[in-house]
Amino acid sequence: MVELDDLDGFEWDDSNRDKNWIAHHVSVGECEEVFFNLPILLQSDLAHPQVEARDYVLGQTNAGRRLFIAFTVRTNKIRVISGREMSKKERAFYAKASP
Repeated sequence: MVELDDLDGFEWDDSNRDKNWIAHHVSVGECEEVFFNLPILLQSDLAHPQVEARDYVLGQTNAGRRLFIAFTVRTNKIRVISGREMSKKERAFYAKASP
């Protein structure tokens, strides 16, 4: 699993930036905020076999919007793959795991 403290910011792909907004109404800023607000839950994404490792976080924006963010790390930067609202199951897990 990736260590978030070892990373140097974000790298955005234009198609993912647009896709997250069009499909889920999640902005770039909201995705980034999740990584700076506590509590944050980080997990490896083992459900999606792919060439590069994926992780995801459950967290919240400055406004308290609870999001699921799937990402990978490239050149020591977070590259968001997808950002969306947490599912009901994810919200329950996040609430249970958060202090």
